[in-house]
Amino acid sequence: MSDELKYLGKLAAMGRLDRRAFLGRAAALGVTSTLAGTMLAKAARAQGPVKGGVMRVGLGGGQSTDSFDPALSSNEAPNAMMSFFGEKLFEVSPEGELVYRLAEDHGSSPDAQIWTFKIRKGVTFHNGKTVTPEDIMATMERHSDESSKSGALGLMAGIDRMRAEGDEFIVELKEPNADLPYVMADYHLVIQPNGGKDNPSEGIAAGPYRVAVENAGVRYVFEKYEDYWDDERGHVDQIEALVINDDSARVSAVQSGQVHMINRVPPRLAARMENVPNVSVKSVPSRGHYVYVMHCNTAPFDNNDLRMALKLAMNREELLEKVLFGHGTIGNDIPVNAAYPLFSDDIEQREYDPEQAAHYYKKSGHEGPITFRTSDVAFPGALDAAQLYQQSAAQAGIQLDVVRSPGDGYWTEVWNKEPFCNSYWNGRPTQDMMYSTSYQTGADWNETKFSDPDFDKLLAEARGELDVDKRTDMYRRLAMTIRDEGGVICPMFSNFVDAISDQVEGWHDDPNFPLMNALAPVKCWLKA
Repeated sequence: MSDELKYLGKLAAMGRLDRRAFLGRAAALGVTSTLAGTMLAKAARAQGPVKGGVMRVGLGGGQSTDSFDPALSSNEAPNAMMSFFGEKLFEVSPEGELVYRLAEDHGSSPDAQIWTFKIRKGVTFHNGKTVTPEDIMATMERHSDESSKSGALGLMAGIDRMRAEGDEFIVELKEPNADLPYVMADYHLVIQPNGGKDNPSEGIAAGPYRVAVENAGVRYVFEKYEDYWDDERGHVDQIEALVINDDSARVSAVQSGQVHMINRVPPRLAARMENVPNVSVKSVPSRGHYVYVMHCNTAPFDNNDLRMALKLAMNREELLEKVLFGHGTIGNDIPVNAAYPLFSDDIEQREYDPEQAAHYYKKSGHEGPITFRTSDVAFPGALDAAQLYQQSAAQAGIQLDVVRSPGDGYWTEVWNKEPFCNSYWNGRPTQDMMYSTSYQTGADWNETKFSDPDFDKLLAEARGELDVDKRTDMYRRLAMTIRDEGGVICPMFSNFVDAISDQVEGWHDDPNFPLMNALAPVKCWLKA
């Protein structure tokens, strides 16, 4: 890299050269925009964080029924805000590695059945109480209680006993689980005083910001917690989060400077925003995926021939082109992709086949229209996708009646209740976590109501298998079961497409969750 470009990057990081001018000068020197953007981010980080100010965030994916109870978090806006005020035992890095947070060390027995977590000392909750191993245990007890509605319940099902000893939290499993530390990084498992058993929606945790204002589904304010333990986070004095579900309004908010960053940029607008002054679009390949879910225990979707007909009646390539505009990859009715370790890339790609769809539809014996529910909050472009699906299904003789449901209440009144609707997932760090959360019998978020004892048995075996080749084969067999017998249609994996103001510094890409794994407001800072 030339000395001239380094000097220009330093000027840009100091705010003495705007981003557009820097990229133009870099292009003149023969440097690609991607490399120049990376270089600019590194230069900004080298200058060091600027302290102070108010970071304003526009979030799509929120509603008036949202709660600060981590167990109930099921939508993108509240999921993100858990990272503003919460801390977990671990996080997952952009490279997929464990990052210590409230745990500062961990180990296991040789068979991965007994795990010990050493808890960081000197950390306090927002109420001033010291975080203890007993709080960790109480948190895990609440989320693993069979009567719990926690989205992490399926992940916690393998725990047999837990205890706190000195500065350690110890877990004994019913069966081995090589991924248990990754389970502890699940976004539901925010550590709360007494595990949240007293008042789980109070919003008191051990994160960099404490809750100051909560107007559910509208506006939230988080103030810097002065006794926070990690100096590398929490650079701004305050985070203001606005729920802006309308795509156009959310995009306008970042373009006008009303907010500094937004999630869920509609792919159709991403290319147009590239030319907007003072705004940068961040399109990050991810494990996130859009799905059409059918309840396998509810007629007519309890018929696998009908489910297969609906899978074959979807034109995935068309959806990728016209809904994601290239900001993603094709799906194969499996909720995992090549971003996951131990993924098998030799599974035949399912393609649009109206003739075969018609064959299976006739074989199912079903007649008459099929009701499909969606909403503009299901995922960006969900309504357009529904129309395209309706048209491709019609070519197979399948009549889809598309019902547009209101955005407010969609995740409480439609999803996980209506037998055929849209959903989306941001993915999980491991295949076991993805399957255990959404396909294991009895999991609270088993949105397709899929239940197969052989699948459950093999999933448990794979969880405890330490031989990589054997484990890879097991996950391939699990994938084939979901693909050919399950109730999910997964046409595409999306990039996380966010947008940030040029006033924001410290950004880096993270494939785990939008907005830098929801940590952009706590890791980034504002230019002086």
